[in-house]
Amino acid sequence: MGIALPLEIVSIVAICIMIGALVLAYLKKWMMAYALIFANFIIFVITMISQYTIYEELGFKPIYLSLELSPQLYTLFTSMFIHGGFPHILGNMLVFFFIGIPFEQRVGWKKFIVIYLIAGVCGTLVHSLMAFATYTNELELKIPLIGASGAIFGIMGAFAVAYPRDEVAMPIPLGIIMIIRRVKVMYAVLLFAAMETIFVYLGGQGHTAHFAHIGGLIGGAVLAAILIRGKQTHTKKGETIYYDSFAAQHLQKIDFSTLKKLADTPELKEMFLKIENETVPQVRDIWVEHFLDKVVCPKCKNRLNYFDHKIWCENCGFKTKY
Repeated sequence: MGIALPLEIVSIVAICIMIGALVLAYLKKWMMAYALIFANFIIFVITMISQYTIYEELGFKPIYLSLELSPQLYTLFTSMFIHGGFPHILGNMLVFFFIGIPFEQRVGWKKFIVIYLIAGVCGTLVHSLMAFATYTNELELKIPLIGASGAIFGIMGAFAVAYPRDEVAMPIPLGIIMIIRRVKVMYAVLLFAAMETIFVYLGGQGHTAHFAHIGGLIGGAVLAAILIRGKQTHTKKGETIYYDSFAAQHLQKIDFSTLKKLADTPELKEMFLKIENETVPQVRDIWVEHFLDKVVCPKCKNRLNYFDHKIWCENCGFKTKY
């Protein structure tokens, strides 16, 4: 049985975690995707001990689109951090981990967080407008919409538009074991979209917001077309690099001397040794990704972006290859 905490206090704490996680990620140069995953899980624990009453205050209700309840529009933001059960948050965060992190690595934290938040709002608005268009009882407009699904579908839509033939790591079940393989983004998006929906159903979500998923997916795709496609990227010519196969990535040998220079902490030095000694290419690449997630710019100590054997800093312009 949960602990009956005052709703106002719980909501304030949750909102502080939402905002604080993003601010801390910005100040500490952490990935925004990591901050969002952390905030979602912490707030999920809060919802468990508060007997789910947080839904009513921080979830978005379609009726909030009415003029007299417009002050509640802040829940367009807060609802993205609330989940309705362990399968719900597990499905969302699993998809987000494998799709959101590589997407942020390619486009940088600024475009990433803009797409995530705006796509999430788009998904919520599409769901709410459809609820207004089809409701038969006003009580239907008071059902809280919760979850990061709209924002995550937005990231998937953006990734599919910006890098449709790129490849990402994803878990593939083989009997009782799980292996990691790289697949085309388009295929991963389709599979993860199916997985997310299954997790929602397993969580007993009788009112799955499919229109929020569609709205988020379209919103993310449109934002990617505006913010990413045709803009200068990590390549010298401003072109997106596409892979024909996973093996193509291994045509370029890793320059271990570059990675060694970036290993300036005991943890990074230990990871570098694992990279240097690993003989399985797929495993080595996973270690490289973990390594590059933790390194900072040697010039300004800002977070580094990386893709296609290139490393660069958006803050000071530092560039290198590995």
